[in-house]
Amino acid sequence: MNIQIFGTKKCNDTKKAERFFKERGIKYQFIDMKEKGMSKGEFLSVAQSNGGIEEMVAWDGKEKDTVTLIKYLSEEDKLEKILENPTVIKTPVVRNGKQSTVGYKPEVWKNWQ
Repeated sequence: MNIQIFGTKKCNDTKKAERFFKERGIKYQFIDMKEKGMSKGEFLSVAQSNGGIEEMVAWDGKEKDTVTLIKYLSEEDKLEKILENPTVIKTPVVRNGKQSTVGYKPEVWKNWQ
């Protein structure tokens, strides 16, 4: 397994995801969304396997002004605005190769090989 966890240090669900993999002795790489974010390719790959761009945004998160703006942008502009403001992305985003989840999903991770 090649696990990547995209999240923030203060996010409780991200901490729970890290604990899930630690407890099972599975190595993972943590990527801080506040510092680095996701590349366009990474984001689109995860969005595609998790229901699209709309499913990736934390609509009820702390970035209310940015999220409101994103709602009214065209699809292309929406993507750019999300990538410029990675803290609007739901966390954790957990990737294992081509597989990925958005949010805390231990029931899915248990089945990853």
